[in-house]
Amino acid sequence: MTELKIGVIGIPGKWSTEAIADALEARTGFRLVIDMAEVSLDLGTGALVYRGQDLCQLDGLVIKKISEVYSYHALDRLEMLRVAEAKGVKIYSRPEAILRLMDRLACTVTLANAAIPMPPTTITEDETAALQAVQAYGSAVFKPLFSTKARGMCLISASDADAAGQIAAFKADNPVMYVQAKRELSGQDLGMVFLGGDYVCTYARVKQDETSWNTTILSGGKYEAFEPDAALIDLGRRAQAPFGLTFTTVDVALTDSGPIVFEVSAFGGYRGVKEGCGIDAAARVADHVVAGVSA
Repeated sequence: MTELKIGVIGIPGKWSTEAIADALEARTGFRLVIDMAEVSLDLGTGALVYRGQDLCQLDGLVIKKISEVYSYHALDRLEMLRVAEAKGVKIYSRPEAILRLMDRLACTVTLANAAIPMPPTTITEDETAALQAVQAYGSAVFKPLFSTKARGMCLISASDADAAGQIAAFKADNPVMYVQAKRELSGQDLGMVFLGGDYVCTYARVKQDETSWNTTILSGGKYEAFEPDAALIDLGRRAQAPFGLTFTTVDVALTDSGPIVFEVSAFGGYRGVKEGCGIDAAARVADHVVAGVSA
């Protein structure tokens, strides 16, 4: 037991948030789950306060979840946390690292610049260009720039008689359209898990509902174990390296033309690691954070 005070930024009551809070409490005797909706920043005094606790006085913070739903508003919450970091609070993962991942386009551009194989992708505000991309790809997944677990995504095919109308409807809520060629995933995709840049394990998300076009757990997918070869692990390691995250999952799919990366997660999935790999991710992260704060 240490005397370290390490708080958890997350969603109170959510399993993964409570799991890392439990793991840290077991190692330090201190427990604080922080809902950023209740945090106030006073730039005059430099205080970042949650329910009377100045977060700048803590030894460390773990960001498990910055918001229930991804949006550009979540970026403001990360900016607030940079004040605590500037005052010496060690934060896992660093707010600046997460900022580069919350926006899907920022993640994609970083992966492309690192020469990581991805599905063909078009970014545009032009509905005609988006339709041309769909026609070139055959079918495409339209993805909001801020979303998780396939929320807000839709599949549009060149054969759809109302493809142009579907594109217009998507653009109404998403002025910048992220259009990605649909690839056959053989009913599964992979989550490759890394802690501090080191490989931990890989789990598969396996589709259970044949009517669904994606494998997410929200769409009925199921976690299973998966053993990747050395080349696949190296791909995952290279994909996550530019971001400098504490704990992350790299989303990979195996296709006929080779593996492709969809994205790198800003926060990683504890449940997938537990149910797919049989590993307590919260315990692993807590040990890593306590060692880092103590150093």
